[in-house]
Amino acid sequence: MLLGKEPDIEIAGECADGDEALAAMRRHAPDLVFLDVQMPEMDGFEVLRHLGRDVPPVVIFVTAYDQHAVKAFEVHALDYLLKPFKQLRFKEAVQRARDQIVHRQTGVASKRLLQLLEERKAAPVYLSRLAVKEKERVLFVKTGQIEWIESAGNYVLLHVGKQTHIVRETMTALEARLDPKQFLRISRSTLVNLDCVRELQPMFKGEYVVVLQDGRQLAMTRGIREVEARLKFS
Repeated sequence: MLLGKEPDIEIAGECADGDEALAAMRRHAPDLVFLDVQMPEMDGFEVLRHLGRDVPPVVIFVTAYDQHAVKAFEVHALDYLLKPFKQLRFKEAVQRARDQIVHRQTGVASKRLLQLLEERKAAPVYLSRLAVKEKERVLFVKTGQIEWIESAGNYVLLHVGKQTHIVRETMTALEARLDPKQFLRISRSTLVNLDCVRELQPMFKGEYVVVLQDGRQLAMTRGIREVEARLKFS
């Protein structure tokens, strides 16, 4: 809607996730990309790493209160929009991008962007919050508030207190984007927040269940020694 008010900008495409974004960028080779940091399948940094262009487009990152990401952008003098943003802030970001393109400054911006991507390789950034669509609104759930996660085909169920949120993403894809120091896969269909674990209880034939702080019991199929070690050092 905001871009529609900029007469010199043509919208080449809109994408719902990282895979679509990568395909569209390869197909259209745009001058400017608004790239969300947290997306299904691939995050914004992974999209740029897979793009494989020596001179990537001018990128304006879009993020929702990801303090670590914002600091990284500031260090490398890369522009970003922190959601929710106002129209004035949006126009400032577009004008900076316009100046880079018009004055042939994309090489400098590309160098900074590539430096950022190299740093992200060494220090992976994990999700600090998840966007959850519910009817006409979008909720942002902090990962630290999620007690456990349950797989349901191509969806996952986020259990937060007495609430359950549905997110369209596979368990495997989501697990890769969560901090392994905080979340542990205790079975094929269950991820648990280690901060929410109260105890492990033995069952039959050497099997155990994970007991959460609220008393809920979750079946565990991974080896007890591995789980104990993770709980001990988490």
